[in-house]
Amino acid sequence: MNFAPRTQPSRPRRVRRGALATMLVAALLGAMPPVLADGLPDLGDSSQSDIPPQLEKKVGESILNEIRLRDPQYLDDPEIAAYVDQLGQRLAAASPDPGFGFTFFVMKDPTINAFATFGGYVGVNTGLITSAQSESELAGVLAHEISHVTQHHLARGIAKEKQNSIVAMAAMALALLAASKNPDAASAAIVGSQAAMVQSQLGFSRDFEREADRIGFQTLEKAGFDVRGMGDFFQRLQQASRLYENNAPSYMRTHPLTVERIADMQNRAQKTPYKQVPDSLDFHLVRGKLRAQLGTPREAVADLEHLLKERKFANEAGIRFGLAHAQLRARNYAAVEQEIQNLRRLKVTSPMLDNLAAESRSAQGDVAGAIAIYKSALRNAPFAKSLMYGYSEALLADKRPAEALAYLDGQLQLYTGDYKLWSLKAKTASALGRRLQQHQALAEAYALQGQLLPAIDQLQMAQRSGDGNFYEQSVVDARLRELRTRQEEEARQKR
Repeated sequence: MNFAPRTQPSRPRRVRRGALATMLVAALLGAMPPVLADGLPDLGDSSQSDIPPQLEKKVGESILNEIRLRDPQYLDDPEIAAYVDQLGQRLAAASPDPGFGFTFFVMKDPTINAFATFGGYVGVNTGLITSAQSESELAGVLAHEISHVTQHHLARGIAKEKQNSIVAMAAMALALLAASKNPDAASAAIVGSQAAMVQSQLGFSRDFEREADRIGFQTLEKAGFDVRGMGDFFQRLQQASRLYENNAPSYMRTHPLTVERIADMQNRAQKTPYKQVPDSLDFHLVRGKLRAQLGTPREAVADLEHLLKERKFANEAGIRFGLAHAQLRARNYAAVEQEIQNLRRLKVTSPMLDNLAAESRSAQGDVAGAIAIYKSALRNAPFAKSLMYGYSEALLADKRPAEALAYLDGQLQLYTGDYKLWSLKAKTASALGRRLQQHQALAEAYALQGQLLPAIDQLQMAQRSGDGNFYEQSVVDARLRELRTRQEEEARQKR
């Protein structure tokens, strides 16, 4: 769902991701449900759907793989991704279906947007993170999106149309995603097949929005956040939307934030005992890092220095952390080191700060110094992915691939589903001249991203490498048979 207007009017003919998510919801929903006497829609039992959960998961995974592969705005930043995932998982644990299994990912997009798709896959735009004035506001939007998933809104709509196949469910979603790259072609496909449905299902989607508000409010409260965050954020967005009048963003046209919805959230909040919930340090550090990526390095530095000078901030550490990242972009390493010292004086302790310090050392050519920082930091935060990746890269840069390979093998025993660790192992094996291991690791990285054909190609190259022992060759052969079976099964599903 797109949760806010843009800071500038949208240009004509361009389809924004928020609009895509909104259109996806509207296009896939079924008929208008009856409304109960108390005003809440009778949406049916959320557990009753003709769509198997496994199919929902498969479609969601396919959509994420497509975004990760083809959308340059997919943000592959382990620190920001880890924060959003940690926040999302905390909320998911407090949702009506804590065992559902959610995956959260981040898009580098300034629009204030979050969207839920099939199987618990939830996308969050960087614009939403930087625009939220508190962590509870951000959590409120995520709780709303999580509720769309736990209530199976997309699947229940499709079940009414009896379109429960991977092709039927995913085709529209992928066409909408493609619209951000080729608006004319993708929009034509949408208009040809779904335009009437988009217009006819607005009432149904509004009822789903109201249900997501209600369930999301309960989730937010159970997770320990300030429940006022949801209503306050939505009210600010509604007020901002009035600036656009006839050029309102797509979300406001198709899923309006009605006065009734906002009043309902605020009334619920007033009946709840006041609870002041402090923001986490990670919330401020992530927002500072994102702000450091806006504009040119010089513009980012000037913006953050101005905020510090005028003391226009809710958290000084977040702004200084952002300034340090902006100075790193500007290659002003002395200023980076100064801000790191300032953050240490503020008693900031975080793997993100350690990673920044190591990155600064590496950028200055002090790889040994970076390795020392990573080793110390990993003792305190052994599960921080950014430190794992950085340490491995630093060992490679210091021409210590054997150490890097031993470390990566240890991590892969814990995180077999991490495609970035497999990619790093492939890079490390290549440095050691181990061709079978290189191709085998690349195959796993591709397979984890849903790219079966490239994965099969890599395993075939591993078979021909000629440098593996009998056991290693047997493992490659078995994995190749497994992936070919998966490929055949997926081909059958598409027919």
